[in-house]
Amino acid sequence: MTATVEQSTQPGTEIPRIVSVDDHVVEPPHLWTTWLSARLRDAGPKVERRGIGSMRHVGGGTYEQTFDPDGPKADCWVYEDLVYINKRHVAAAGFDRDDMTMSPITYDEMRPGCYDPKARVDDMAMNHVDASLSFPTFARFCGQTFLEATDRELAEACIYAYNDWMVEEWCGDSAGALVPLVILPLWDPEVAAAEVRRNAARGVRAVCFSEIPPALGLPSIHSGHWDPFFAACAETGNVVCMHIGSSSKMPATSVDAPVAVAATLSFGNAMASLSDFLFSGVLVRFPELRLAYSEGQIGWLPYILERADDVWSEHRAWGGVRDTIPEPPSTYYYRQVYGCFFRDNHGLESLHRIGVDNVTFETDYPHTDSTWPHTKEVAERMMGHLPDDVVYKICRGNAIRMLGLDIT
Repeated sequence: MTATVEQSTQPGTEIPRIVSVDDHVVEPPHLWTTWLSARLRDAGPKVERRGIGSMRHVGGGTYEQTFDPDGPKADCWVYEDLVYINKRHVAAAGFDRDDMTMSPITYDEMRPGCYDPKARVDDMAMNHVDASLSFPTFARFCGQTFLEATDRELAEACIYAYNDWMVEEWCGDSAGALVPLVILPLWDPEVAAAEVRRNAARGVRAVCFSEIPPALGLPSIHSGHWDPFFAACAETGNVVCMHIGSSSKMPATSVDAPVAVAATLSFGNAMASLSDFLFSGVLVRFPELRLAYSEGQIGWLPYILERADDVWSEHRAWGGVRDTIPEPPSTYYYRQVYGCFFRDNHGLESLHRIGVDNVTFETDYPHTDSTWPHTKEVAERMMGHLPDDVVYKICRGNAIRMLGLDIT
């Protein structure tokens, strides 16, 4: 690994301005009080400042937490029975590495780029980033917060309000720097398909989805249940973005393992999800459908593609895919799937296996994993030894194609 890093720091390397396919927005306090209809605002999500007792990460964006009026203060989202605490390690931009702790935070303490679009564009400019796609925080990575709600009418309205805010306010006057990414009512694939089309009509080309729907209590992609949604995405050119943790569960070895173990294994769900899709027949039935494994990294891809092809070659008859997968599964990966990474030297050493047209780059702002504000330097260290045309594709070109962006 040391030899690779030294090789990748050649002088004179030019990193093009980056299109980041995975960042995050901390929803501003006014979102639902502004964008929900007046009839529903009182019942919608609101921000309250509360004292915090303790917090423990359970996994997949869920926490065990207690409250103490005399404890450190946090701005919390309150919605139905849920109290979601804003946390420093989720809004970590601007803090020193050792201060990126799992501790409560208020909006006053956050860097404004976490929640304000103009400040975000400024932070992107100082980080050599041209355009950015941002996942939700309180709503969670595929909108699970609203899937888990009791009042479905209110939850659906909250999703529409989020998407209206995302398109019209967060991205609205950013001159294309902020790229819209919408959430969907996951409890009904027909309604989800309609929301894909509603937003596609105003230029949206990216939607959130769960990497493993059954982990959320939803039907699997093998069931045919999601075909109306997949059809809508294929027809409108929307890429299906599946962020690690969008199944509300992360790979872990034990309940007492430190969070660092789960963070190390975070690619596991993306690996499982791709295996699912390669053998599901979905990519066969919808050849225009495209998938992106957001924050999934890429180093695991070569072996999974090799193993899937070997299983198809040797075991397709008894394995149940002889009649549904007519070509080696890697065929569909190269045609329809994008890997997304921010630090992965091993994956970059395997570009000849992964495919230079199937890789995109991200900054993960404002999370603890983020390369901000040194993304250009990080990219130079990892990719300085690669040909210019390959670096262009990874840092920019593939993302422009994936998201259908109208930028040069």
